[in-house]
Amino acid sequence: MIKYPWDIAPTEGRATEIAPGILWMRLPLPMALDHVNVYALDDGDSWTVIDTGFASKRGRAIWTKLLDGPLAGKPVGRVVVTHHHPDHVGLAGWFMGNGASLAMPRTGWLMARMLTLDVQDTPNPETLTFYQRAGMDPDVFEKRRTERPFNFADYVTPLPLGYSRLIDGDEITMGGRVWDIRMGGGHAPEHATFWCRDNDLVIGGDQLLPSISPNLGVYPTEPDADPVTDWLHACAHFQTFAQDNHLVLCGHKLPFTGLPTRLRQLIDNHHGALTRLLDHLSEPRNAGECFLPLFKRNIGDGEYGLALVEAVAHLNHLHQSGQATRHLRDDGAWVFQAI
Repeated sequence: MIKYPWDIAPTEGRATEIAPGILWMRLPLPMALDHVNVYALDDGDSWTVIDTGFASKRGRAIWTKLLDGPLAGKPVGRVVVTHHHPDHVGLAGWFMGNGASLAMPRTGWLMARMLTLDVQDTPNPETLTFYQRAGMDPDVFEKRRTERPFNFADYVTPLPLGYSRLIDGDEITMGGRVWDIRMGGGHAPEHATFWCRDNDLVIGGDQLLPSISPNLGVYPTEPDADPVTDWLHACAHFQTFAQDNHLVLCGHKLPFTGLPTRLRQLIDNHHGALTRLLDHLSEPRNAGECFLPLFKRNIGDGEYGLALVEAVAHLNHLHQSGQATRHLRDDGAWVFQAI
């Protein structure tokens, strides 16, 4: 059974003590999922911070308030980033500029460094081709063709050279505790999770979330990726370690217990979505035509982009696992059909 020991999240600029020397805080996000959880672990004369929120004037102001308040004026000596997404790595460079070191997976560091350099005023031809191949709605495509796209650099402070690599199977000491590093995948390549040896704490980032399923998206950087397989493999791997009494400090929503149940749910949810999708593919369909069977609800404008890339991910999985065929239609979209 999944339980939530805390039913109220800390308000802006405040912290909740999860365990001795471990603080839970929140930073705002300008989207439907309107927050990211961050954590601070007391290293004695400094703090280790897990994830950072977006790089923004408001984000820096909130961190300044946290540093002067709940963090008691002690400096952040190290930032540990679970994965490269902007809401997690956004202010890592800012902390580094103020004297902190950085530890994160190599793939995440390389992705973050690369994406901060890729600034576009309008989508490039490869991105537009990706949208066409996915079967993006023509009205949405026409709007996105001329508007400024999401640029990583708009929300992430550039990362200076130099970091410590987090490696699957290694250990890391944070907050006076030893943690085993276990890598996940699917939501982000080489997503770090941390499992405390001394008690029942797990830092899960976006790999281990309650009540919502992390987005498994395919993007123009790797249009034939199959993150669904990576995700299912990661969930199955974590099942060998998960215990009911593990308290999971997650990247969004509320810390929870009942991790074995949650992992079963996450696996079953995607198998169910794939089964519904196969039924829907009795006729050829592109990704833009697959929202309802995948998500079981209508998708609004604000969710369209994430829904599209997740639909591509599930279709790629069915195609690459031999359950569906794929061919290029005259309108430039890949269409898939169940075998």
